[in-house]
Amino acid sequence: MANLKDDYKNKVKTYQPKPPYFKNCLKAFIVGGLICAFGQAISNMYINFFHFTEKTAGNPTVATLILISALLTGFGIYDRIGQFAGAGSAVPVTGFANSMTSAALEHRSEGIVLGVATNMFKLAGSVIVFGVVAAYVVGIIRYVYGLAF
Repeated sequence: MANLKDDYKNKVKTYQPKPPYFKNCLKAFIVGGLICAFGQAISNMYINFFHFTEKTAGNPTVATLILISALLTGFGIYDRIGQFAGAGSAVPVTGFANSMTSAALEHRSEGIVLGVATNMFKLAGSVIVFGVVAAYVVGIIRYVYGLAF
């Protein structure tokens, strides 16, 4: 019986198309790089036009990328980018904003509180909790390390 299953798997495998790994990696690399280059351009805009320092330009840059990603998700454009680029569109800030906005849009018919807010923070909740706990642990380690030296 096992031999029959193996024969079937081998016959099916010969007819299956091979995934274009190199092409997919190239698309992900290019789109992810373009998103990061766009983020750098926004940061440079804040530095040059609004006289932020490199250190203080980070927060408005991240906020702008989140806003743009949420808007593109709402208009259905970010989904097309994700279908084309795959993992390249999952650059941390824009990918997280896309996933939160998608969850909110998916459940908007259930109302603002029980639909949008509840389902949007199902995903964000675990990320926020992990971030807070990790920051607490790192803070304790740094505090203990500071006392030792």
